[in-house]
Amino acid sequence: MTTLREAVDRYLAIRRSLGYKLKVEGRMLGQFVAFCDTRGLDHVTVTAAVEWATAPAGADTSWWAARLTVVREFARFQAAFDARTEVPPTDLLPRTADRCAPHLYSPTEITAMLRAARRLANPLRAATIEAFIGLMAATGIRTGEAMGLNRSDVNLTGLLLLIRDTKFGKSRLVPLHSSTAEHLAAYQARREELCPHPSTAAFFVSSAGTRLNHTSASKAFARVLKTAAITAPAGTGKPRLYDLRHTFAVTTMANWYAAGADVAHLLPALSTYLGHISPATTYWYLHACPQLMTEAAKRLEASWKEPS
Repeated sequence: MTTLREAVDRYLAIRRSLGYKLKVEGRMLGQFVAFCDTRGLDHVTVTAAVEWATAPAGADTSWWAARLTVVREFARFQAAFDARTEVPPTDLLPRTADRCAPHLYSPTEITAMLRAARRLANPLRAATIEAFIGLMAATGIRTGEAMGLNRSDVNLTGLLLLIRDTKFGKSRLVPLHSSTAEHLAAYQARREELCPHPSTAAFFVSSAGTRLNHTSASKAFARVLKTAAITAPAGTGKPRLYDLRHTFAVTTMANWYAAGADVAHLLPALSTYLGHISPATTYWYLHACPQLMTEAAKRLEASWKEPS
């Protein structure tokens, strides 16, 4: 009988042959198989799928839903080959229809998070998480893009990051500010001191010397938020690591409005920098931030008052 791991390999091979990359999904399914192995399971069950999906304690419910979705898609495939396979119903851990409003971090909160990261017990984890949070806040790149960076992708002399095979299958160059490069250089030196022989080419490494992944980053970030005493207002979603990307985009546009810049003409540049497929995607940040909507309304009102 085909083992669960062999079934996952077959599933991934078939889907990748159709053009899907499935990098994150592949890692998740590998983790799910390891989870099942520890429990002596050789087929998918709903109980095991939900237990694994919700394992990252304190993670956002949307992340739990995303993890369960990955297992559900595999289970649908595997059910054709193994009648014992249980496919998790779609109403278990459903994703919300609307995008949740991001938590926009203030400069004070970002500083507090960096200090809290520095206080993590494991020295390598502390250095990695501090540099990881700092890079996301300074550049707005996606969490997966930051985790996917290899040491060869970080050109601190040329002040450039090479983001390979992004969300839409393209690569792009991301310029770095000199101050950001200085902090990354300090992390690089600290990483080599604490982990001179890592088992990965990754720029950001875990306390075990492996590539930093979503699970370890989420756990560390939850601890950072607790130490920094950062909470969300009542009735809003919990602050997330990904919200650093939203904060970068909103702050950039807010600064443009404050400086009287032509935001409509600058927006395509921001879209390219963030790796969006079009400015329309970036415009969502306007709706996510009342301050930006107010500034946009002021600009529109002023244009109406100008003599023709």
